Amino acid sequence: MIASVSGRVAAVSPDGAVVEVGGIGLAVQCTPGTIARLRVGEAARLATSLVVREDSLTLYGFADDDERQLFELLQTANGVGPRLAQAVLAIHPPREVRRAVSTADVKALMQVSGIGKKGAERLILELRDRLGSTSTDTTLDAPAGLSQVTPVAPWRDQLSSALAGLGWSAKEAEGAVAELAPVADAQIAATGGVEVAVLLRQALQLLGRS
Repeated sequence: MIASVSGRVAAVSPDGAVVEVGGIGLAVQCTPGTIARLRVGEAARLATSLVVREDSLTLYGFADDDERQLFELLQTANGVGPRLAQAVLAIHPPREVRRAVSTADVKALMQVSGIGKKGAERLILELRDRLGSTSTDTTLDAPAGLSQVTPVAPWRDQLSSALAGLGWSAKEAEGAVAELAPVADAQIAATGGVEVAVLLRQALQLLGRS
């Protein structure tokens, strides 16, 4: 398994990044929170998990080893694949995932697109004894650096940071965020949460047209 990659960030997109390692550009799928921390031309280290399918090899990247381990553990639950596991971590940092499971916070887990009430209850039942308590999550206590990411910020901050990481100015990002606010409100009303990755794609479409 490819446990981590370190190298220069060659490109950043709404869904991930390309990291140059030994002259080879590796495409890595990342959450918006991780993407927002990357800068083209700068060095980065990402913890990674390689998902092998009959017709594809997909490398998923994470802020740190703890997030990667949680990504892999989430997939041991019935009905949870890599995309859904990544969606969980796009909405909640590891500490919040552990808290939601240990306290049976169904509503928090339902904020993730693709997880309904029954799915959240199943996650809690299957993972409660395996995820550990919030005290085992050291992400917030780790030194600041590229390989560590702070807890997921409100969607406005996440979206603004992601757009800045993709090269848009603060003014342009602010305009896109304001225009997408009704879309985010509709997502919250429908699901209780916001899919930042979806908003990021829509923001890039808006900025591209402008």
